[in-house]
Amino acid sequence: MLALQGVSKSYPEYRLPVLDPIDLEIESGQFVSLIGPSGCGKSTLCNLIAGLEQPDGGTIMLNGRPIQGSAGNVGYMPQKDLLLPWRTLLDNLILGSEVRRQDKKNARSEALVWLKRLGLDGFSSHYPQQLSGGMRQRAALIRTILFGQDTLLLDEPFGALDALTRRQMQEWLLALWQETRHTVLFITHDIEEAMLLSDRIIVLSQRPGKIVKDVSVPFPRPRHPDILLRKEAIKLKKELLELLSAEVKDELYDSSVLEKQVL
Repeated sequence: MLALQGVSKSYPEYRLPVLDPIDLEIESGQFVSLIGPSGCGKSTLCNLIAGLEQPDGGTIMLNGRPIQGSAGNVGYMPQKDLLLPWRTLLDNLILGSEVRRQDKKNARSEALVWLKRLGLDGFSSHYPQQLSGGMRQRAALIRTILFGQDTLLLDEPFGALDALTRRQMQEWLLALWQETRHTVLFITHDIEEAMLLSDRIIVLSQRPGKIVKDVSVPFPRPRHPDILLRKEAIKLKKELLELLSAEVKDELYDSSVLEKQVL
């Protein structure tokens, strides 16, 4: 289980509060999506869980053990693929195994299996600049899985892809999750993507981010994109859009008031 208890973050040097105290629990094997207005602290929350930043207050627990400020406890896939341009695709995938000083031959064999499963067999010797955006994102997803942790943080991994490639990536991710049952915290701006993939959708407020609503997704698994055409899916999408729209309106109003005060 991943548990956040009273986790907050601000950047005093910029007078910028980012996260109000956040309380959140994600059960082992759950797929949870995080949505909210731009700049509300979604990526900051991932950085805190990944141990890349230290929270101002609160505790981050993984399987009952505090992990705040400690890196390497979760697999983390940021918005950009961050593949190393001087390494082949295969060598990029086994980077985590090298860092952990694991057997290189076994790591390569496992990576080749995953490349085939995600349609990248035949590209193991290619360099990142020789691959399309969708291929690079598939590779980054494999590398995150091969990092060997049961909890994955995926920060808008498909945001820069075209609609067709994005849908393919969603289907691949769903199939992989059905098999592996990783615990996943998935950040997205796409409400339909969150509905298709998730067990729960957490809605964050404008900055400083706090949880506005925790929504259970009622659709059975396995899921097909056609589920988004159902009446209950359209109703849920409307509910989530209204929550986000209210937050954006509040943000615009606050900015307007602040501008008048400054003037």
